[in-house]
Amino acid sequence: MANQFVLVWSLLLTALTVCCLTSASDPSPLQDFCVADSNSQGIGLHIPGNTANAVGSAVTSATVTQIPGLNTLGISMVRVDYAPWGINPPHTHPRGTEILTVIKGTLEVGFVTSNPDNRLISKILRKGDVFVFPIGLIHFQRNVGHGNAVAIAALSSQNPGVITVANSVFGSKPDISADILAKAFQLDESIVRKLQWTF
Repeated sequence: MANQFVLVWSLLLTALTVCCLTSASDPSPLQDFCVADSNSQGIGLHIPGNTANAVGSAVTSATVTQIPGLNTLGISMVRVDYAPWGINPPHTHPRGTEILTVIKGTLEVGFVTSNPDNRLISKILRKGDVFVFPIGLIHFQRNVGHGNAVAIAALSSQNPGVITVANSVFGSKPDISADILAKAFQLDESIVRKLQWTF
């Protein structure tokens, strides 16, 4: 009888564990809209970003930080400008899926699936083409056309967050120990220190 009780109890705990898996998303709205700051100004996605930087791109965000009227609505947008051969470096959005539309130019885009496959899914996009980057996966874009390029992306969160891989790994504050990064990336520690200094 005791063995049957233990078996039933184990099965019940297993069922509860399986049934209690959680998921997370932006909070559901409690009203039609929730403007956090009625004096806030809009943001102009018609204004090109300054691409005169090391990566040759500029991201203009339209998230709840810039547009308080997005509060509780679960959406946001960005405009990305690319100089010739400019990149939007490998990054991830921990809280949102992204759908990107090319407005001008030609972009090479891609994302990498999770471990253990780490498969690159990539495509060349032209004006009007659309591509989706799943939530949390590392992705990038590169201008491969003859001139500047522009894309608009929508994200499934009012605050999707962004983690740029190189900045996070080599520019953390305080630094991740150079010996850890040297081993992880199979690099000499002097190269890691140089990268940390750069970022």
